Amino acid sequence: MPQVRSVVACLWAAFVLGWLVLAQFNKKASSSVPWRARAYGLRVVLLLAVLGLALLRRHTGRRPGGGFPTFAGHLLSQHPGVAGQWVGVVVMVIGIGFAFWARMHLGRNWGMPMSLREGHELVTSGPYAYVRHPIYTGILLTTIGTTLALGLIGLLFFAVSFVYFLVSARTEEQMMLAQFPDTYPAYRRRTKMLIPFVL
Repeated sequence: MPQVRSVVACLWAAFVLGWLVLAQFNKKASSSVPWRARAYGLRVVLLLAVLGLALLRRHTGRRPGGGFPTFAGHLLSQHPGVAGQWVGVVVMVIGIGFAFWARMHLGRNWGMPMSLREGHELVTSGPYAYVRHPIYTGILLTTIGTTLALGLIGLLFFAVSFVYFLVSARTEEQMMLAQFPDTYPAYRRRTKMLIPFVL
């Protein structure tokens, strides 16, 4: 288990580091959702996270002599064994790879969620031929892999991420419709938002 946790931590660290490096080559921002509107979405996500943690704490008891909360410890122990943990690591690698594949196709058009770049282009190649927000898809897949590797408590992280990305994706779609009124509607009709062939 400690070895798997180290691998999971290294994968997330590599993802964040790679993202920070690539962020240095973006186009300048041209427009974004006002901070108040973005903060509203963040508040909803944080509220869900706090409620989830509060429910977790409510059902948590301490072992005699302290230590990890028994309920949380039970959740963390609910994994399909060592083989299942490494399946989770593989899923993480696939998710990170998918996100970077999308990032490379997006190129300098990438920006913070709910923002557009100067001279923004509509990218429909690579993973964008299947889903309109493949970076979010890749990150969600990575959180699923994290859950498989570390235990069911990771589902809270997945749920919060999913809600945030869903809100962000819908907001970005309205911005893209305004930016590309002639081409984006047809693109939206032939693709899914987050999950190929499903959603």
